[in-house]
Amino acid sequence: MKVVDLTQVMAGPFCTMLLADFGADVIKVEPPGGGDQTRHSWGRSGKGEDGPAFFALNRNKRSVVLDLRSEQGLADFRALVADADVVVENFRPGVTTRLGIDYESVTKINPSIIYASISGFGSTGPYADRPGYDLIAQGMSGVMGVTGHPDAPPAKAGVPVADLGSGLFCAYGIVTAYVHKLRTGEGQRIETSLFEAALGFTVWEATEYWASGEVPARTGSSHRMSAPYQAFRTRDGWMTIGANNQRLWGFLCAALERPELENDERFATNPLRMKRKKELADEIESVLIENDTAYWVDRLLAGGVPCGPILAYDEVLRDPHTRHREMVQSIPHPVEGEVQTLGFPVKMSRTPAAARRHPPLLGEHQQELLGSESSESPA
Repeated sequence: MKVVDLTQVMAGPFCTMLLADFGADVIKVEPPGGGDQTRHSWGRSGKGEDGPAFFALNRNKRSVVLDLRSEQGLADFRALVADADVVVENFRPGVTTRLGIDYESVTKINPSIIYASISGFGSTGPYADRPGYDLIAQGMSGVMGVTGHPDAPPAKAGVPVADLGSGLFCAYGIVTAYVHKLRTGEGQRIETSLFEAALGFTVWEATEYWASGEVPARTGSSHRMSAPYQAFRTRDGWMTIGANNQRLWGFLCAALERPELENDERFATNPLRMKRKKELADEIESVLIENDTAYWVDRLLAGGVPCGPILAYDEVLRDPHTRHREMVQSIPHPVEGEVQTLGFPVKMSRTPAAARRHPPLLGEHQQELLGSESSESPA
């Protein structure tokens, strides 16, 4: 699969990196004057000009610099898409039409193209012209309305679910369209947005509203339908416990050496436990604070109770399971030496993902792909 990647920052580059990890030839088209904005995010990194945010989202790609407002830039773009399978862009709606690189223009060059667009709100509808950021999408999709604790202000999810979700949804749309293309020879247009991605993740919350007629509220770390299923304080930190059915509730009471709680009239059934979640949490924490997280994780797991520690990222990234699952990798880089990167969340027995290329230098593949040197190509 040959992909011409016109995207910058996060949602689009994440989408195209997912494709590149599994072998797609992704050609990253960057603007003159510095390239992708993330090359200069967070200040300088290490020995070169490129920032860590760029490294995180652009492995396995080749880079060219094109001024799409110039005749030469447009000619080079047309040459790239003539035999491409996919174009991915995340401009605001209307920009590609003004530049002459929209779906209709590209299909005149390559009728079987798969043309994927990621934007804030999509190309149609009342909000189509609005600028889109992950924060805004989380707020308008309802995600911020259900994130955080009931007595606290709305909070965004700790990771950019709208950005990453739209990239992920776009990638599976592209793969689906590619299967169709292989069978029929037909391309098609694909659209997703940060707003739709964030809203698409709210399957429990939307269902709760339709089923109950009540607006879903913020619940902290607890579950909407089961208890106990949340974070709890221990003597030295925090842990999570997921005793979300009657059998596991019994296991938890035994592991805590509080067997009387299992049939306590306050907590005997899930509806009762949900009604008294705060009281239930206080009872559980009154036992947990007597010992450390590691002790309780071992004890509860031995008793058949799903649980785990709440880890900071320094702990996560050195955790033995993280390492065993190869979720931390390093890529040789011509300037930085080694660049650390997250591994591949999907394991494939016959076609595994691989880090084949370092995140490209700006315009590094200009000569290779277009037979010319970019003024911003590396020396």
